[in-house]
Amino acid sequence: MKTVIFDLDGTLADTSGDLIAAANACFRQMGEGDVLDPVGDAATALRGGRAMLTLGLTRIGRMSDSVVEQYFPVLLEAYEGAIDTHTTLYPGAMDAVDALRALGYGVGICTNKPEALAELLMTRLGVRPAFGALVGADTLPVRKPKADPLIETVRRLNGDPKRTVLVGDTVTDRDTSRAAGVPSILVTFGPAGGDMAALEPDALLHRYDDLPGIVQRLVA
Repeated sequence: MKTVIFDLDGTLADTSGDLIAAANACFRQMGEGDVLDPVGDAATALRGGRAMLTLGLTRIGRMSDSVVEQYFPVLLEAYEGAIDTHTTLYPGAMDAVDALRALGYGVGICTNKPEALAELLMTRLGVRPAFGALVGADTLPVRKPKADPLIETVRRLNGDPKRTVLVGDTVTDRDTSRAAGVPSILVTFGPAGGDMAALEPDALLHRYDDLPGIVQRLVA
């Protein structure tokens, strides 16, 4: 089977607002108030919890790896409690997923979000049934940019890695696709979209309406 594997944060959905809110809950516990900006720091939010904590702690002159690790579980708990307050799917994302399924593609998610949180978010957004497989950061002993999570997602779809494309939004996704030997499509509408061309993916995606055509070209 031909397969299309999606990253989640910054690719299918803009999750930055809820991620920033969870990080700021940690900084408020430290007595620092809201350190991160939901708009200005959105790109960092989509790189994960530790990246947000590192940025905030550096900004207030309190950076310490031990503090990052101390507050990372606090951040995850805060995020789980309000995981879909601000999060929205990107326009046309699910229409593109439905179109790909209609064309006979298997579709799955390969994310560096913990699996349980990814499952919870996609269920809350009402779209989990559209994806035949979901592999998270802790599903396997390794995470992206290792190739294994991507290959495992394809395996769970009964797909063929040689007929697969990865849709993402970061250098991590680009590196994962290269490690697995599959084409990459990077979206340009996320917070870091202006940097995507410099990563030299196999294709850029400016709007989801164009995705089925791009996929068919790359997986011909």
